[in-house]
Amino acid sequence: MEERTSESHRMDRRRELGEFLRQRRTRIDPEQWGLVIRKRRRSTGLRREEVADLAGVSTTWYTWLEQGRDINVSEQVLLAVGRVLLLDHHELDYLFTLTGRVAPSDTGLRTELPETVDVVMRQLDPLPAAVYNPRLDILAFNEGYRWLMGMDLYPRPDHNALLLRFTNKDWQARIDPDMDTIATTVANFRAAYAQHVGEPAWKDLIGRLEGIALFDELWARHDVEPRTGLVKKYVHPEAGPLTFDSIPLWISKSSDVRITVYTPADAASKDALHSTVRVG
Repeated sequence: MEERTSESHRMDRRRELGEFLRQRRTRIDPEQWGLVIRKRRRSTGLRREEVADLAGVSTTWYTWLEQGRDINVSEQVLLAVGRVLLLDHHELDYLFTLTGRVAPSDTGLRTELPETVDVVMRQLDPLPAAVYNPRLDILAFNEGYRWLMGMDLYPRPDHNALLLRFTNKDWQARIDPDMDTIATTVANFRAAYAQHVGEPAWKDLIGRLEGIALFDELWARHDVEPRTGLVKKYVHPEAGPLTFDSIPLWISKSSDVRITVYTPADAASKDALHSTVRVG
């Protein structure tokens, strides 16, 4: 009797898992992932095959997961599915619970910013400012940063400075090739990685970058550097060459999340910024 009850509970949980995944899948606009849909669809959201492709799993495997079949799921794959479905940390915990696993303590998706951070970001406009965690996820940004880096061009799930630098041509085109700080950025990332070795969210990001020749070369060096302010040069599609001093400001002594503010390093950059960025 107890065995039948236990099996019934497992079936109920798998059924709930399938319904949860289907519901979350239908709420995702394909354009959030940069997918171009040319024909009108009967149903909203992502298709199963699109979720599978974005998460790096087979369509058959993901279909089985949605159907509630009794299959083995790894922590890393669940995180990938959660990333594609844009799950917040409460929803991610729920996903792990339904699959009978315990969510990792640090998923890379759990940073919740104080409300005062948003106030500070708005007050800094038009100076570009962005909030980063150690993994270089872009957690928030203001209008100045939106203008500088063209943030509307990138799907929200790809808002990671390291990922965009290696994989997105629009992001790459805004960085002055004569003063590219990518080697320093990778060394900063490597230094932060020491406290997160083996964590699935970090492994997922590194896995997405592996196979890119320049990343593989820089990653193999094992260079480490502390994060400091740098002079950054950009090529804006409308304003042309721009130079900024980047200043990292940690939110608190115990926090590893920082606000980086970009201040114009010359008169031309200052004039372009103040004449172009609209605040309010």
